[in-house]
Amino acid sequence: MADIDYATLKKGGFMRQKQKGYFSLRLQVTGGHLTAQNIRTIAEVADEFGKGYIHMTSRQGVEIPFIHINDIEKVKERLAEGGVSPGVCGPRVRTVTACQGGAICPSGCIDTAALAEKLNDHYFGRELPHKFKFGVTGCQNNCLKAEENDLGVKGGMEVTWKPDLCINCGVCEKACREGAITCTDTEVLIDREKCNYCGRCVKSCPTDAWKGESGYLVSFGGLFGNKIYTGEQFLPLIKDEETFFRVADAAVTFFEENAEAGERFRFTLQRVGEDEFRRKMWAAYNNE
Repeated sequence: MADIDYATLKKGGFMRQKQKGYFSLRLQVTGGHLTAQNIRTIAEVADEFGKGYIHMTSRQGVEIPFIHINDIEKVKERLAEGGVSPGVCGPRVRTVTACQGGAICPSGCIDTAALAEKLNDHYFGRELPHKFKFGVTGCQNNCLKAEENDLGVKGGMEVTWKPDLCINCGVCEKACREGAITCTDTEVLIDREKCNYCGRCVKSCPTDAWKGESGYLVSFGGLFGNKIYTGEQFLPLIKDEETFFRVADAAVTFFEENAEAGERFRFTLQRVGEDEFRRKMWAAYNNE
């Protein structure tokens, strides 16, 4: 046991248990999505190499406890046959979480699964001073709790009223939970200061008099652990992926270049100065 490289095993998703020689294997589950074949493979591995059960983590992950050190290579081979990959632990970008989003949920404003896959392809496993978490939620219902993540993404819509299609039924006014819409006898008024980009007016309108342009509301520096902080959103709705990834790249790079070893993103922002971070995010947003 003395020659076991525990750091490398942890990097590959194998976390030491209190039982000597055993590991709980964390699997890569992008956006909470697993195929039926993935699930069958995981169950078979848990039966053959574990104790016949799995653990569902708080971040949409799956862990197989009681994998013995001698079975690690066989377990990785069996998982690969079913299209399942080990996850990661330690100071690196973790698995991206997501709700089902606009592809499934009527409230969704963005395709969360597609964005989670792209984020995963772009960042998963990247070495950083400490762990870094992405979370993607489809709308203001915030089922995924985006602001708990180092970088959270929330789907939104910038809405526009089309008077020529409006029948002044008042449905949008009733649907708006923020009190941002007022219907008069001749027009519909929207208070942009109150609008939270939920898109409920678009989804509820029976005549398509509201048009919505989907985008991303990004929050930074969320933390949910020994210390709890809500991620802060200060950029406008980002309407294109190119701008979004430019901002995400800038945030991850800022953390990489400024964080001390073992320091979470929120604490880096507090130590270095959030004004400097905001300046860099605005520069990335404006492509400066």
